[in-house]
Amino acid sequence: MILTPSTTAADVRRHQPSIAVLPVGSFEQHGDHLPLATDTVVATAITASIAAAYNVLALPPVTVSCSHEHAGWPGTVSITHQTLSAVVTDMAASLAAQGIRRLALVNGHGGNYVLSNVVQTANASAKGAMTLFPTRLDWDRARKAASLETTAHDDMHAGELEVSILAAVWPESVQEGAYGDDHLAGDRSMLLVHGMAGYTDSGVIGRPSAATAAKGKAILKSLTASFADHLAALELPSDVAMVPGAKP
Repeated sequence: MILTPSTTAADVRRHQPSIAVLPVGSFEQHGDHLPLATDTVVATAITASIAAAYNVLALPPVTVSCSHEHAGWPGTVSITHQTLSAVVTDMAASLAAQGIRRLALVNGHGGNYVLSNVVQTANASAKGAMTLFPTRLDWDRARKAASLETTAHDDMHAGELEVSILAAVWPESVQEGAYGDDHLAGDRSMLLVHGMAGYTDSGVIGRPSAATAAKGKAILKSLTASFADHLAALELPSDVAMVPGAKP
């Protein structure tokens, strides 16, 4: 189920989800032609697709995260990794207090490295408590399923994958000029030192010109199917089944 402003406690009680899904986005530059909320839109779209296929509790997104590599571009806002870690662990504790003891983090921003540590720590304390989705393998499967022309390395930011997803779920957000913003920067070995500004003037690293809405839909379909592996890894009970009639 997906939480909306009109969702009530009775709605949650009726569905009895035993796993929650938390989309984690960011508020950072994506060139001049994509919204600052692109990563949040991506994470939320993935979460919505998952919630349509499985009996999970889809939570509202975390909309600001660790975007320090984008510092200097207008509009980009970051929080520290300590703050992001605290937000996620506090939410997990709040959910556990009401009996939802398993949490899937849907991360839409590659710079949120700390989420891996949060998940590892949670599972060291309680086996099968948390998972981080999508993994690199999940993304690779989705790229292949959607016949993307670029690799994950070359298509790092505001490129074929992200523009395809936005074109599929929010086409009006892809402004005129977005599809002509191609820029490749293969060697980014000092990214943590120089940030994105050391490798791109436009803020784009990738090939948005190769993006299509059809590819975006295929990506979401593949990721939804891949999420079943994460449910199995969390050792969830049998009541977390696919929603009847759903097609991941």
